[in-house]
Amino acid sequence: MSDQTPVAAEKIEGIVVGVDGSQQSKCALRWAEREAVRRGSVLNIVSAYTIPVFAASSMDAGYSTLDDDLIRGGAEEIVRQARAELEGSTANIRTYIESGDPAGVLLDLSQDAELVVVGTRGRGGFVGRLLGSVSSALPAHSKCPTVVVPLCMSKEQENGAENNVDRKAVVVGIDGSERARSAVLAGADAAMAIGLPIRLICAVPPVGAALAWMPATIDQEAVLEDVRYQMGVGTRWLNSHYPDLKIETDVVSGPPVEVLIRESEHAVLTVTGSRGRGGFTGMLLGSTSQGVLHHSKGPVMVVPDSDDPRLEDRHKFDTRAQEQ
Repeated sequence: MSDQTPVAAEKIEGIVVGVDGSQQSKCALRWAEREAVRRGSVLNIVSAYTIPVFAASSMDAGYSTLDDDLIRGGAEEIVRQARAELEGSTANIRTYIESGDPAGVLLDLSQDAELVVVGTRGRGGFVGRLLGSVSSALPAHSKCPTVVVPLCMSKEQENGAENNVDRKAVVVGIDGSERARSAVLAGADAAMAIGLPIRLICAVPPVGAALAWMPATIDQEAVLEDVRYQMGVGTRWLNSHYPDLKIETDVVSGPPVEVLIRESEHAVLTVTGSRGRGGFTGMLLGSTSQGVLHHSKGPVMVVPDSDDPRLEDRHKFDTRAQEQ
């Protein structure tokens, strides 16, 4: 374990987990530790704190310094407790404390990290601002994949997730956008690493019920058929890069949030892109990912855009496009 040095003092790589002492962050901490061991990556435990506005504006320098020391002391205790929580772990663990906006600190770290992990909500208060709003804002702007771990995972569920008990696959929500394809590749990497199938889900809201402004001539079945075709194209493309990966697909007529939350009950990991492409088949991601993040029954990974070269050859598997 390293000394508790400021984040800004060095470049941090590996897995970053934000902690604030809440039960939610403890769940995130344990998930991140298992993932670090599996990947052979460094686990960076990070706590960020801010000075209350009133301390800086209405008190003299002496009181401000005192408040800074007290609040930093609280952050140091949180990090010590987090490190103690992982006593006996084989992970390479480092700890850091930084003064600054928690979301901003984690966002800066995402530039070099391979993964950022947080809980769904924090405990409130000065140090407790680390999570909560962070779990909503960070995934949308992070430069690396972000995993949000729910509080609903009890110790038994965590053990089940670790041993793949009652969790059958890595589920990826897709909508045909480039962002969704980046999510598919990240989900495939995760599925291969833990030896489970990948399950690709595209949820299409009923046209008549969800989009009353659409022309009456829109044929829901025709929409579903087109989506199924694109799923086939995507499956062939993915299989070309992961020939040993078992791929399952499903096109569902229904609200995307409800579909993915239901799927998360049996997923070791649920993966989405950070935003969708818009339109009725693009509603799966974007704002939908926020609903999934806060109601999922298991960990959710949100994957940002990437320049993965494997994205460039998908068109080779689209026979319709080649015929035109």
